This record gives sequence, C-alpha cells and structure tokens, in this order.
Amino acid sequence: MTKRHPLLRPLDDLDAATPRPSAAVRASAPSAGVAVIQRNAAAGALVDPDRRRILAALHEPGSATTVAQALGLSRQRANYHVRALERAGLVEEVGHRQRRGLTERIVRATAAHYLVAPDALGTFGDTPAEVGDRFSATYQVAVAARTIREVAALADRAREAGKKLTTLTLDTRVRFATPARREAFANELFDAVTRLIAKFHDEHAEDGRGYRLFLGAHPEFLAAAPASATSTDTTNRPSRRRPHQKGKTR
Repeated sequence: MTKRHPLLRPLDDLDAATPRPSAAVRASAPSAGVAVIQRNAAAGALVDPDRRRILAALHEPGSATTVAQALGLSRQRANYHVRALERAGLVEEVGHRQRRGLTERIVRATAAHYLVAPDALGTFGDTPAEVGDRFSATYQVAVAARTIREVAALADRAREAGKKLTTLTLDTRVRFATPARREAFANELFDAVTRLIAKFHDEHAEDGRGYRLFLGAHPEFLAAAPASATSTDTTNRPSRRRPHQKGKTR
C-alpha cells in the first residue's frame, strides 16, 4: 500500500453515490453550494450593497416583505432589488403563500456562495493558448480563469441532469531548501506526469471521456504581519544611555 504524504489531503471515493437530500432540505437550501458568476449582467447586479445584503438574507427562502423587515428597507425597494437579482439568475422562485389575502412569492438565492469569474466584467485578456511564457504568472492566472469557467459550466450541466460531476483536486504545500531542489522537483514531476499520461491516455476508447489535467505551483502566500509587530515605536524600548556613575572629581 502506498504511504500517503502527511501534507496531502485524502481524496474521497470519486464514484461514491451522493445521498439525495430530503424534500424539506431541497426546499430550503440553495440549489448550489458555490456558483460562478460569468455574465456581465449578473456581476453588475451585485454592485449595489443592498442587493448583496438581500442575497445573503435569501440564503433561506423568503419574500420581499420578509427581506424588507429584516434589513430595514421599504417593501418597494426590496422587491425592486429582488426582481433585479432574479433577472440576473442569482435568485429563484421556489413557491407561493397566502399573506393577508394576497399571494406572496417565495424566493431564495441560487447558491450559498458566489464567485465572480475573472472575465465576468469583460475580456480577461490572454488565454492560455495566447501566452507564450508558461512559467509566467499571466499563464497560471489564465489557466485558473479557464478552469473556473469550465468547471462552473460542467457543474451546471450535471446539476440539471441530476448527476454528480466527477472532479479531483490535490492541494498541498512543499518547501524547497534551495532553487536547485525546486528545479529538480519540477523536472521529476514533469517526467512522472508524462509517464502517467502515456500509460492511461486512450484517444480511441469508445466509451472514454476526456479530462483536463492542470498542475501549478506558486510561492506560498503569507499574510502580512500586523503593524504592531513591525512598529518602529521606541516608547517601550529600554534606554541605551549609560547609567550615571558617581566618580571622583579631578
């Protein structure tokens, strides 16, 4: 049995069946855990801070009236923003209820969390195919943007078909003693992946399915130290002045 490196996160069984939630859970929970906003209109709908607050409030099903009461908005203003979010595909109708003789629409957010795709507000720039330097940050960001777009689209298709999207993600960290060790690691990784692809790739399999594999590494991101830790304030520093010493006078 292969020994797993302690820094590697274990992978779940990719073919395990996903338990189907109960009807009550499906009615109350957003239809997606994370949604990627890829359209300009949807991203623009979140510019208004009130709409972002409404979207957060609609993690649980509600109406324009309940949102207005919770956020201290007028019902007309809340309804206006709810309609705008619905047109952008960020809110969906899930039912109706009678309230004081009127039929009230019940809506909810379409996802628990939202991620704006890098190119949602316009052309991102170079695509991976257009970037010549594959060791540049531009190329890595372009690949990441493409991954966000494609995985989001595939997740939508799988959800509409009632199926599970099979993906695999490996997330870990490695610390190199020297640049030479880093280069040696990169070369061995490249060779290992090349061997694996040659072993498992089958271009002519009748029932096969293609997968996109990407590998990337970048320097570890470390949060900036608090200002107090790097402060140059000398108020509490011990004095370096020599203590006064009594001596004989000449």
